[in-house]
Amino acid sequence: MTEQTRSSGSRRFRSLPKSIWMLGLGSLFMDTSSELIHSLLPVFMSTVLGASMVTIGVLEGIAEATAAITKVFSGALSDYLGKRKFPMVSGYALAAFTKPIFPLANSMDWVFAARFVDRIGKGIRGAPRDALVADITPPDLRGAAYGLRQAMDSIGAFIGPMLAMVFMIWLANDLRSVMWVGVLPAFIAVILLLFFVPEAPPVQRQNRKTSSLSLTIVKHLPPSYWRVVGLGTMFTLARFSEAFLVLRAQSSGLSLGHVPLVMIVMNVAYAGFAYPAGAAADRISRKTLLLWGLGLLIVADLALAFASTPALVLAGSAFWGLHMALTQGLLSKMVADAAPQDLRGSAFGFFNFVSGGALLLASVLAGALWNAWGPSATFLAGAAFAAVTALGLMIPTRAQ
Repeated sequence: MTEQTRSSGSRRFRSLPKSIWMLGLGSLFMDTSSELIHSLLPVFMSTVLGASMVTIGVLEGIAEATAAITKVFSGALSDYLGKRKFPMVSGYALAAFTKPIFPLANSMDWVFAARFVDRIGKGIRGAPRDALVADITPPDLRGAAYGLRQAMDSIGAFIGPMLAMVFMIWLANDLRSVMWVGVLPAFIAVILLLFFVPEAPPVQRQNRKTSSLSLTIVKHLPPSYWRVVGLGTMFTLARFSEAFLVLRAQSSGLSLGHVPLVMIVMNVAYAGFAYPAGAAADRISRKTLLLWGLGLLIVADLALAFASTPALVLAGSAFWGLHMALTQGLLSKMVADAAPQDLRGSAFGFFNFVSGGALLLASVLAGALWNAWGPSATFLAGAAFAAVTALGLMIPTRAQ
């Protein structure tokens, strides 16, 4: 890297609006809270509350489906109101108020209710937040802005499990006490967003038909947007839930107490490269970055398929994180660039909804392959699908 390139990157870094930093910090604190609690929740449900694996699986499936569906409506609502901050902060606040319920829960009914409301909060905040990033960032800095927010989100995602491991040792494996530690960061996130992130300028409607609160307004989105949706769906089908990384670590011989290391390693790689990758998306070919991301996913899948030691599983998880860094912020930038300003909330909501459905399908197929032929089959299938997606990307089109 030349001195000129480093200087240019530093200027771009400093040029990002302060609101993007506050959004990133909000994501960092909320993800620290969520990942601390959620890294312990399956153990809490099975050992303290006596829940079966089937019950836990159903709860997680319903929770994630709820988040995906809610994103569609929250995005459309932010377009209708012409405001992003109110639904975004409402979503964060709703999630924050569920956090104390987990350590207080004495039955699965309470856990189910808290998890359900928590995911509604996640769904409410997601699309308006992503649209707000585009609204307050100059177009030539959007890749860097999404990369920075993703990086700070990922920092929280590995701080949470790390804190869980530390406090489990310090508090002698008292699950309820450790989960209480996760409550404070969630409320810090709400305070940061409420007082330090201003509302974006009012959205100027470009089409009178978009002034109604109806999901049919997505038909006004341009063909370039639908190409991004299709591409995002293919990418999501090529990877599945990170829960399979945890399961792979356990099957490779990593002790139960050290299994969170997989998510820590994955998120360190994700956080470390998300901003540079996002900044690169403002300057170089999207197609090149997407192909690199798919290549890294293939390497990750092959490492995980043939891993015979925990070290190889951790290496595969690191490559998985690198793939996420190269692709997730870039896809967000592509959605923002393709959608009109007055439909950005709806655009992000529908994109996340479709991606959520694809992730659910990919995870079901991954689980079926695991049950039938073992973990190697799951990750080899992921590598094969990523390779097919890469071949499809290399087919020449009018818009590269």
